[in-house]
Amino acid sequence: MLDVTGLDAGYGEIQILRGLSLTVEPGECVCLVGANGAGKTTLMRSLSGLLRPVGGSIRFDGQELARLSAHDVVTRGVALVPEGRRVFGPLTVRDNLEMGAFRHLWPRRNDGFGRDLDFVLTLFPRLRERLQQPAGTLSGGEQQMLAIGRALMTRPKLLLLDEPSMGLAPLVVKEIFATIRALNAEGMAILLAEQNARMALRTASRGYVIAEGRIVNSADTAALQRDPAVQEAYLGF
Repeated sequence: MLDVTGLDAGYGEIQILRGLSLTVEPGECVCLVGANGAGKTTLMRSLSGLLRPVGGSIRFDGQELARLSAHDVVTRGVALVPEGRRVFGPLTVRDNLEMGAFRHLWPRRNDGFGRDLDFVLTLFPRLRERLQQPAGTLSGGEQQMLAIGRALMTRPKLLLLDEPSMGLAPLVVKEIFATIRALNAEGMAILLAEQNARMALRTASRGYVIAEGRIVNSADTAALQRDPAVQEAYLGF
């Protein structure tokens, strides 16, 4: 489904990603594990069209995405849940979810919007209780739920999650990751970039380790959890 080959990307004169390659198959949950500053967010921004790579290829369902704008990437079926959530604080929860549905809501006003909304609110019942509440007044965990829900409203084929556990209490982290597993169990392909290596490796079936903008290890997650280098660097063994 997703085939990234030799990706180079950065900011101005600063190169972050260096010849990075990875794949995600249909229905697969893949994690990207690495320290802060390793290049996880730069990769997610590149995949979602927020950052234009300077080299390499991003192919999704056989189409090249590397030169597309962010809104065109969304129309191809790739949705990003960004680091730090980035909800629209002054808008209500419902308004935020409608923004996620914008590309298919407005051309045909009622084209499945109610069904999509009900799916998200069933997935996150707390959002149903807060539909008319400004998003900026939600707790961090509720904002993360909203950010995921907003991405799901785009009807993605591939969900990109950038540091979904950041700044959340342990119990909320468990709830968010349970939701990620449930979405994957229903067949959604997921690429998860996460500094919490323990949770990421328990959630995904396959993983990549990124360091200094390069993939330095890849295997199924059971093998990565047994790897002494991964244990020492990311699991605290």
